Amino acid sequence: MNMISRVVNIAIKPKDVWPIIAGESTSVQAMFTGFIIPLAAIGPLCGFIQSLLFTPAFGFRAPIGMSFVGMIVGYILVLAGVLVTAFIVDKLAPTFQSSGGLEQALKLVAYSQAPVWVAGVLNLIPFLGILIIFVALYCLYIVYLGFTPVIKTPPDKVIPYLVVVIIVSVIVWAVVAVVTSAIVATGVVVNTTI
Repeated sequence: MNMISRVVNIAIKPKDVWPIIAGESTSVQAMFTGFIIPLAAIGPLCGFIQSLLFTPAFGFRAPIGMSFVGMIVGYILVLAGVLVTAFIVDKLAPTFQSSGGLEQALKLVAYSQAPVWVAGVLNLIPFLGILIIFVALYCLYIVYLGFTPVIKTPPDKVIPYLVVVIIVSVIVWAVVAVVTSAIVATGVVVNTTI
């Protein structure tokens, strides 16, 4: 299945698509090169373009070089965050009577985040990026539907497993946001003090 149809299907009919995804044999490398790397680039790239086109609300614009570095670092951290989250989902699986391995955990994490990555295009226009929060909330529902077919989580364990994964994801993505923001803010401070 091609990337565009996979994203559309996981967004509009996740309940039907998860069993198909569960049965596919996809390596970690293939997931990254064919799906995660291109989709995860949308948000950072659109955020970078927005930083070139619009003055931020606080009035200080980071130098282009620092914005570019922030975009690259943010992108790399998003890729690492996906892998770390999948690794944690895999390691927690026995606790919740689940199985599947890293490949299945990565499919669960990556495919459930795909709508958020595509919604990263909203970063192009100031103040529309906030709508990504609503897409992220919908993605919680998508990942909820994926636990049982993809990593064989018993129905009575899905909610507790989901809560733990949400907590872990919030921590991972908070670290990504803080590190990326710190890099861009360092460029702003250096630029305004020179």
